[in-house]
Amino acid sequence: LNMLEEGLINHPVVGFGELGRKVNELRNLFRKIEESESLSPSAAEVQRTECLRSLREVATSFSERPARGDLTGEVCHWADGYHLNAALYEKMLGSVFDTLDEGKLTEEVEEILELLKSTWRILGITEIIHDTCYAWVLFRQFVFTGEQGLLKVVIEHLRKIPLKEQRGPQERLHLKSLRSSVDADDSCQDFTFFQSFLSPVQKWVDKKLNDYHLHFSEGSSMMVDIVTVAMLTRRILGEENDKAMESPDRDQIDRYITSSVKSAFMKIAHSVEIKADTSHEHVLASLAEETKKLLKIEANIFSPVLSRWHPQAAVLSASLLHKLYGNKLGPFLEHAEHLTEDVVSVFPAADSLEQYIMSVMASVVGDDGLDSLCRQKLVPYEIESKSGMVVLRWVNGQLERVETWVKRAAEQETWDPISPQQRHGGSIVEVYRIIEETADQFFAFKVPMRIGELNSFCRGIDKAFQIYTQLVTQPIVDKEDLVPPVPVLTRYKKELGIKAFVKKEIQEVRPVDERKSSEIVQLTMSKLCVRLNSLYYAISQLGKLEDSISERWAKRQSDKINIRRSMNGKSKSVVSNQKNQFDGSRKEINAAIDRVCEFTGLKVIFWDLQQPFIDNMYKNSVSQARLDTIVEVLDLVLAQLCDVIVEQLRDRVVTGLLQASLV
Repeated sequence: LNMLEEGLINHPVVGFGELGRKVNELRNLFRKIEESESLSPSAAEVQRTECLRSLREVATSFSERPARGDLTGEVCHWADGYHLNAALYEKMLGSVFDTLDEGKLTEEVEEILELLKSTWRILGITEIIHDTCYAWVLFRQFVFTGEQGLLKVVIEHLRKIPLKEQRGPQERLHLKSLRSSVDADDSCQDFTFFQSFLSPVQKWVDKKLNDYHLHFSEGSSMMVDIVTVAMLTRRILGEENDKAMESPDRDQIDRYITSSVKSAFMKIAHSVEIKADTSHEHVLASLAEETKKLLKIEANIFSPVLSRWHPQAAVLSASLLHKLYGNKLGPFLEHAEHLTEDVVSVFPAADSLEQYIMSVMASVVGDDGLDSLCRQKLVPYEIESKSGMVVLRWVNGQLERVETWVKRAAEQETWDPISPQQRHGGSIVEVYRIIEETADQFFAFKVPMRIGELNSFCRGIDKAFQIYTQLVTQPIVDKEDLVPPVPVLTRYKKELGIKAFVKKEIQEVRPVDERKSSEIVQLTMSKLCVRLNSLYYAISQLGKLEDSISERWAKRQSDKINIRRSMNGKSKSVVSNQKNQFDGSRKEINAAIDRVCEFTGLKVIFWDLQQPFIDNMYKNSVSQARLDTIVEVLDLVLAQLCDVIVEQLRDRVVTGLLQASLV
C-alpha cells in the first residue's frame, strides 16, 4: 500500500487531470484497509476484499495515465512516480553483488543486467538513468567494502553518460523533469536527477581529495581512480547549471593540492611543537626536515597522479610548502643577529629545504623556466644573505681574537729552536695552530655562506700573518745604527798630511743609544737565524693552508651552484680562486726575510766582528790590513750560522753577510 501511495499519489510524473477527484477515494481505500486490521476476522475479511477490488479499479486508471505524449491504453506503467521507480531500480541493481563477497560482482552480472533491462519501460528507465543509477550503486558498495575493482566499473559507466549536447531533445526534457527536494536546516533544496545521484559521490571524493595525504598515504593507485571519478562527476554536474563550467579541471586540482598540503603541513607543525620539549633540535630545524619529507612524498607519490590533470602539480605543492614554512621562518630570521646554537641549527635546515624545493620545481619546468617561476611564485628566504651577515660578525670577532693570540705568541717567543730537526720557533707553530683551528670552526658551520665571507676570513688570516711578521722584525734596528761612517782610505803621499785628521774621523763613530744597544746585543746570530727559520716556515706552509681552504670551499659550494643561480638571478663560480689570497703575507714575509738577512750580515760584521774586522782592517796601516786575519773568524761564524739556519735560507744569509763585508 505504501508503494502504491508513493508511486501513484505522492510523486506522480504528470498531473492528475480528470482523475484528481479519485485521489481522495484512493486515500480512503488505503485508510479502510488499515482499519480492517482492528475488526473481527470475518468483518475484516469482507471489508478488505471490497476495498482491494475497488483499489484495483482506481489504481489501474491511475497507472494508465498518458505520460510524455503516450496514448491512453498504450502505456503500461504500474506507477509513474520517478522517486519510487528510481528507488526500486536501485534495489534491483543491488542483486549484482556476490552474496559471499560483497566487494565482488557476481559471475551472472551480465545476465542480471539484461534481465533488469526488461523493466526499463515499466519503471521509466533510460540508458542514461541506468548508467547513473548503476554508477551510484557501485560507488556506494565501494565505500562500504573498499574494493577498488568496483571503482573501475563506476568510472566505466560514468564515462558512458553523454554530454548534454549529445543527448536527444526528448531525453533532455525527460531528465530535466526528474527533480527531487530535500528539507534541511529549515530550508528546502531542489535537486536535478544527476544532482540527486552524483552530488553525494562528488561530496565524498572531494572530502577525500581535500586531504589526500591522510586518506591515500599508503599508495596512489586508488587515488588515480578517485580523482577520475571526481573529474567525471564534476563534468556532469557542471552541465546542470546550463552554463559552461566555472573553472577547468586544473583549478579543481589546485584546490585539492592547496587544501591537502596545508592540512598536512599543519599536522606536522603541530607534531613538531609537541615534540619540542623532548628534542634537542630547534623547532624550525625539525619542521624543515619534516617539511622536506612531506614534499618528497608529494613529489614521488601524489604529483605524478595529479599531473595528469595539472601538469605543474609538483610546482604548486612545492611553492605552497615554501610559503607555509617561510611564514614560520620569517620572525626567526628577523631576530637572528649572531651565530647562536639555534641559528646554526635552523639556517642549514631551512636552506636545505629551499634548495630541495627549487630542485623539485626545476624537475618540472627545467632550469630555464625556474628563473621566471622564482620571480613569480616565490619570495626567497634569503638565508644566504642573512647568514652571511651573522657569519661576517663571527669572522670579525674571531679575527680580532686571532690577532691578540698571534701577538701574545710572538711576544712570549724566546727564539730558541724547537729541536735540532725543527729549527724554527714555537710561536709560528702556535700561530698556525690558532689559524687552522679558526679555519676548522669556520668550515664546520653548516650555515650558507657567500664568497664575501670567505674573502673576509682570508683577508683576516693574511693580516694575522703580516702582524706576526712585523713582530718578528720589530727589534731590527736601522742600518745606520750598525754601520760606521765610510773611512777615507788613500795610498797617495799628497794626502799624508791629513792622515791625522782621517784617523780622528775614523775613531769618531756615531754612538748607539743604550736602549738600541741592548736590543742589538740580545739579537744574537742564533736567535736571528731562528727568526729567519720561523719566517720561512710561515711562508712555506701558506700553500698548504691555501689548498686546504680552497678544497673545503669547493666541496661546500659544488652542490649549491644551480640553486643559487636561480635564486639570485646570477651565476657564481663553484670554486673561487683562493691562490692569491695570501699574496700580501708572502710579500711581507719575503721582504722581512731580506731585511733580517741584511741585518744579520751587518750585525755580524759591524757589531760581533767589530774588533777583528773594523779595527784591524782600517785602523792599522795598509801593510797590516790583510784578509788572512779575519778568515779564520769568518769560518767560525759561518759554521755556527749553518748549524742553525735552514738549508733553504743559507745562501740568502751568506749573501747578506758578503754584502755587509763589502759596505
